[in-house]
Amino acid sequence: MQTVKSLLITYAILCAGSPSLQAEVKTYDFEDPKGVNNVSFLLDAPLESISGNAKGVSGIVTFDSANPNAVSGNITIETASLTATNNKLQEHMLGKGWLDAASHPVITFVAKKISKIEELKDGFKAQLTGDFTLKGVAKELTVPVTFTYLPDMLGKRSNGAMEGDLLVLRSTFTIKRSDYGIKPGQNLDKVADEIELRLAIAGAAPDA
Repeated sequence: MQTVKSLLITYAILCAGSPSLQAEVKTYDFEDPKGVNNVSFLLDAPLESISGNAKGVSGIVTFDSANPNAVSGNITIETASLTATNNKLQEHMLGKGWLDAASHPVITFVAKKISKIEELKDGFKAQLTGDFTLKGVAKELTVPVTFTYLPDMLGKRSNGAMEGDLLVLRSTFTIKRSDYGIKPGQNLDKVADEIELRLAIAGAAPDA
């Protein structure tokens, strides 16, 4: 993922230096030093409901407020940062039989294309298609995402430590653990096959 991140940063720098491209193109870093960014998950089976979140969120998104079609980037979650409602459950979840965090340390989404863009007051919503990789298995997904552009708001979020812009991404979508080889067909009465994921994460583009 470091290679992808480096390429995106290089692309953004080149775009910023080209007079033929929109000046609004910026690169947003989603590795939040405050630790506020997180992704929550829910598995609602007949006998048990399992929920939790992950705080190991990072990623780079290139965004042009004047041209939403130019969105590109990736979001990464550290598998070991997933927490569940109790320690025993969390141990099982991260173990070899389930997510196998030791062998598959990251969960990623790499954007490929965007469609059905609908303008909003402070951003837009759209369908974002990309490759979602979990436990080493990559599947193409199309998910709804709301992009909220907050110019000059980084200072407020960082309590004055940095100035710049913010980009907030919000999305709720469902995957199936069986699609990613996570004990397909097993324990369905206690561990649902469907996993609901919710993201509400902010990326920062500090002023130069």
